[in-house]
Amino acid sequence: MNEKKVILFIVEGPSDRAALGPIMEEYFNSEDIKFLIVHGDITIKNYITKDNAIIKVNEQIKEKLKELKKKYNYSKTDYIKIIHLIDTDGVYISDDKVMQKEGENSSKSKVLYYEDHIEAENVNGIRNRNAKKAEVLFKLRTTKNIDGIQYRVYYNSCNLEHVLYDELKDFTDDEKLEKSDDFAEQYEGKSDEFIQFISDESVAVEGSYKETWEYIEKDLNSLNRHSNMNLIFQKRMSKN
Repeated sequence: MNEKKVILFIVEGPSDRAALGPIMEEYFNSEDIKFLIVHGDITIKNYITKDNAIIKVNEQIKEKLKELKKKYNYSKTDYIKIIHLIDTDGVYISDDKVMQKEGENSSKSKVLYYEDHIEAENVNGIRNRNAKKAEVLFKLRTTKNIDGIQYRVYYNSCNLEHVLYDELKDFTDDEKLEKSDDFAEQYEGKSDEFIQFISDESVAVEGSYKETWEYIEKDLNSLNRHSNMNLIFQKRMSKN
């Protein structure tokens, strides 16, 4: 049996790992921190539905656990938490706030996010995406354990870059990695400062785990700059 217990973080891309990995490793220094990078938004994959969401997430977790067992000889009992980080992408806004891109915006990214609406080339496609993602997220956020391991999903709104850098724009992958490296360097050895930042009222949503999710599901909140990642740093994850 390993001396340290393991916390597995599920993130969308390498830039998430680059920005947050050093902070999590410093704060949770009595545990081993490992990352499962799913390369995109798992909640909107074609193979994901509200009915099979837990099964499909668990399939990816099991593959990662096999990989880590080979490398570190971890057993399943070594894992104490799975922390899943997602972007809200404005998923909970009403359909009328998803608008057709027009004029000069039509030549930019297929989807443009603002704090009061979304502009898209395929309006119905985004509306359908939002409906599906909202159902999947409800299933995930009301699940307390996956395959016997404690599980919680936390959000950044509208996305991680919006929360960390206060910029709501379509970053390229290279830009994301560059900003992530700068962010990690800024907070190197300063996890307490990061916790202060992510817990500040300008970003953090107050309340229990359940209450923070209920908040982000309302009105335009899933487009505004909010996060409940501050709850990760409570000694015990809320059971509410």
